Amino acid sequence: MVNSGSVLPRTAFNGRGSSLNPFVVIEDAAGFIDFAVAVFSAREVTAARTATPTGTLIHAELEFGDSLLMLSDPQRGWVTRPGLFQLWVSDVSAILDAAADHGTTVVTPPTPFYGEVTLARMRDRWDNLWWLYQPSPGQPDPVPAWDGGSDVVFRTIDEYMQERAR
Repeated sequence: MVNSGSVLPRTAFNGRGSSLNPFVVIEDAAGFIDFAVAVFSAREVTAARTATPTGTLIHAELEFGDSLLMLSDPQRGWVTRPGLFQLWVSDVSAILDAAADHGTTVVTPPTPFYGEVTLARMRDRWDNLWWLYQPSPGQPDPVPAWDGGSDVVFRTIDEYMQERAR
């Protein structure tokens, strides 16, 4: 068993990011940066942007609130590695509307979820899947599907994942 102190807390190191920072390899990383800035008001860490002599990005960083996403274009011989992201937002409907202008597809429409949360999911044109969570104080928990409630939260992700497996 690994010692519980193996992962350093943010206060234990210098530099950007948190203890865990995702890294994706996607075609047109610069286009993704433009998308993230336009839709989520993400902030590019411009000092981190590193292009190869051919102009592809070998490294770039985006700040989403207090989180850091690192990304690059695939280099010769590389495959793409898109991500699955959970992101807390103030208005899932506004995000979906803004993202629609950038080629996204809604996977799960805004739906009441557990713990006073509204959940929506979307796929972007880079094949990343976004779980968008919005705090919804006072919203009651939904009735579970197995008790006769809506199955939209599970059904939509199940259909999406099975479709991707084909």
